[in-house]
Amino acid sequence: MTTPQELLLPATRRALLHRIAVAQSEGRAPSLVAAVVRGGETVWHGARTSVDGHGPDENVQYRIGSITKTFTAVLVLRLRDEGVLDLGDPLEKHLPGTGAGEVTVSELLAHTGGLAAESPAPWWERTPGSLRPELADVLGEQPFRHSVGRRHHYSNPGFTLLGALVEELRGAPWEEVLRREVLEPLGLHRTSGRPEMPHAGGWAVHPWADVMMPEPAEDLGRMAPAGQLWSTTGDLARFAVFLARGDDRVLSADSVREMRTPAAPPETADLAAGSGYGLGIQIAHRDGRTLVGHSGSLPGFLAGLAIGVDDDVAAVVLTNCTSGPAAFTVAADLVRIVAEAEPRIPDAWRPVAEADSALLELVGQWYWGTQGFGLRWRADGRLSLEPLTGVGRGARFRPNADGSWTGLDGYYAGEVLRAVRRPDGSVSHLDLGSFVFTRQPYGDGSSVPGGVDPEGWRGIQ
Repeated sequence: MTTPQELLLPATRRALLHRIAVAQSEGRAPSLVAAVVRGGETVWHGARTSVDGHGPDENVQYRIGSITKTFTAVLVLRLRDEGVLDLGDPLEKHLPGTGAGEVTVSELLAHTGGLAAESPAPWWERTPGSLRPELADVLGEQPFRHSVGRRHHYSNPGFTLLGALVEELRGAPWEEVLRREVLEPLGLHRTSGRPEMPHAGGWAVHPWADVMMPEPAEDLGRMAPAGQLWSTTGDLARFAVFLARGDDRVLSADSVREMRTPAAPPETADLAAGSGYGLGIQIAHRDGRTLVGHSGSLPGFLAGLAIGVDDDVAAVVLTNCTSGPAAFTVAADLVRIVAEAEPRIPDAWRPVAEADSALLELVGQWYWGTQGFGLRWRADGRLSLEPLTGVGRGARFRPNADGSWTGLDGYYAGEVLRAVRRPDGSVSHLDLGSFVFTRQPYGDGSSVPGGVDPEGWRGIQ
């Protein structure tokens, strides 16, 4: 019987072990644990040094800091999908009296609400949450640092507001809602708001001497939705599969794809690194591939979750030191090692179960003016529009009940594609957000706004 560890080649496993060994040694981490997911299951687990005298395994808890934000975002998207709120709603509509009510739900999720990065003093990560019992204590007298919606500015108080929004609309504490709606359905039984044995202790490592000091593990109180959770590589590996594929018990594949879609421009300092932000999810471009996930840190702990959706590879890295290995970078490297050493084998092509004559009538070559596009019907029931020259506005479309199609990405995301038919039922042209696509470039007799010159095409006059 093949074990998960044997699902990767020996050379790949050694390269993974080498990467985390270098990270733990050079980063001077008391312990480091990592996991790699491929094809929806954990295929590798590695650890360096020990926790309580034993090598940490996939069930040892570490604090995951801001990866908590992604869990909170999932709860908010569930409310949206149920029709309880709209992402464009101002916070004031559902949670009045905060002093930051003009900010929309989507702006909070994407950190574009202009709110401060941190709560007022004292340092919230190292002091009890009981010092900030009310939202006013989290936001302070001047909660804004920038104009609303103008720039991406990472905000911990912003996710505190989202946690409070969940509590208001669900009528239950944030952690209770999280457990009932996300953790239990996904089988994340070792993820919790407070540490449960076995768990690692958090340490501060002296920058100039090889000595350590324990860090306090505070209950963050109101700030919990921004960074409270403890978890394991085993649970986060399952969470990574969910973020890549969706799970209709929690969020659909379309909704998690929406979370992974850029919703905010990168901050200036992040431009060179090629990073951005979706809805509760960080987006990074490394080594020619796009990674999504989140990093996390709290005193005593660093965490990184990186998912290469196109490569079908994800990695989790957890460690128990205040500063040291760049956990997300290490996780990204683990994804790269597997993706390059053992490239994803594509799924076998199979025809659709049943041909649809109405769809077959739509596929093939179309022209937007003089630019050629190919419209393809795919086995997943969607259409894809692709420029024939490789340059242009491509998109995928999902079907609607009325026979139209809605764009899922790119320039045409959210735009509606319709087949316009002649009186005899044949297709005249495609209407995509008012743009007309015809079978021939400005085809004679086609319904082209502005008309077609009656003399048609010509050479040099």
